[in-house]
Amino acid sequence: MTHLLTVDGDVHPVDAEDGETILDALLRNGVGFSYSCQAGNCGSCKCQYVSGEIYELEYSEHALAPTERARNLVLACRTQVWGDVRIRRLSAEEFVMHPSRVMSCRVQAVEALTHDVLRLRFEIVSGGPFVFSAGQFAKLQFDFAPEAVRDYSMANTPDERRLEFHVRIRPDGVSAKIGEHLKVGDHVRISGPFGTSYLREKHGGPIVVIAGGTGLAPIRSIVRAALDRNMMGPIHLYFGAREERDVYGEAELRAWARVHPNLRVHVVVSELASAAPNRRTGMVTDAVMQDFATLVGANAYLAGPPAMVDAATELLLARGLTRSDIHADAFYSAVAAPVLTAV
Repeated sequence: MTHLLTVDGDVHPVDAEDGETILDALLRNGVGFSYSCQAGNCGSCKCQYVSGEIYELEYSEHALAPTERARNLVLACRTQVWGDVRIRRLSAEEFVMHPSRVMSCRVQAVEALTHDVLRLRFEIVSGGPFVFSAGQFAKLQFDFAPEAVRDYSMANTPDERRLEFHVRIRPDGVSAKIGEHLKVGDHVRISGPFGTSYLREKHGGPIVVIAGGTGLAPIRSIVRAALDRNMMGPIHLYFGAREERDVYGEAELRAWARVHPNLRVHVVVSELASAAPNRRTGMVTDAVMQDFATLVGANAYLAGPPAMVDAATELLLARGLTRSDIHADAFYSAVAAPVLTAV
C-alpha cells in the first residue's frame, strides 16, 4: 500500500510504500535529507516525528538517546512507514541532490599507498556523467565478488574526471579479494553518489577536518575542493594514524599548505615508538583539544573509524559546535533490523 510522507516546510508530500523507511522514501523521491551511515549508528538522519503510523528498527543509543526519543525524535533510516506520516527537520540545512548514476568503470591504476592501503583509480566508460559533492561516497561492485557491494568515499574532487578510492586491505572479505584479483583494465560497477557529509560551500568560517586511516579519502576531497573554490576561512586538517607506516598522502597535503596559507596540516601518530622524529603523537582528538579552547563558528568534517568519529564529535560539542555544525562519515557496518517499537 502507498502512503503520503510529509516533511514540514516542503511544498509537496511524497509517496512511501508499506515498510519503506522514511529515508529511503525521501531519497527515492529526490528529496534532500541529512544522512550518513544508513544503519542506525551515526544520528545524521535524526528528525522529529509529528504524526502517523511507524515502526522503528534497531539503532544505537549513541545515535538516538532515550531522552531524545522521549521528545519524539526518530532516525529516518530506521523508521518504517505504515500509514500517512508527517515529520519535521531539526534545523535548516544546505542540501544538495545529484542525479543517481550506475556506471561501468575501467581500472586505470592500482597502487599501494601503505602496507595495507591501495589507491584505486577509474575512468568512466558508460553511465556518466558523474556529479557529486566533495565528501560523498559511492557503491562499488566487483566481478570477483558480485554478491558484495561496498561503500567507498571518493578521494578525488568533483572537478577531476578520474575517480579515486582508498581501500584498506583486510585479511578476509571483499577487500582481500580486491588486493588479490583487481588489475588494470578490469571493469567495476560504480553507483552513486551517496552521503550528506559533504562540503558546505556557503560556509564562510573556519573548517576543521579530522581523518582517521582511509578516512583521509573524503577529507582529501573536501579540503582540495575548498581550496579550489577559494574558501578563504582557516582550514585545520588533522590526520590520525596508528603507526608511522600507516601515514600516507602527507607530502601532497604539505604541498597544498605551502601554496595556501589558510591551510594547516597536523599528522598525529598514536604509537609513540613508531613515530618519526618531531611527529605529534597520541590520539588525534587530543591534538585538536590541545590546539583549540573554542571552535564556535566552525564547520567540522569527520571520517574514519567509529570510535574516532564518536570521540571527535564529543570533543567538538564541548568546544562549542552544535550537531548541525558536525558532518560525520564514520565507517560503520550495517546492523540487523528487527522491529523494536511501534507507534
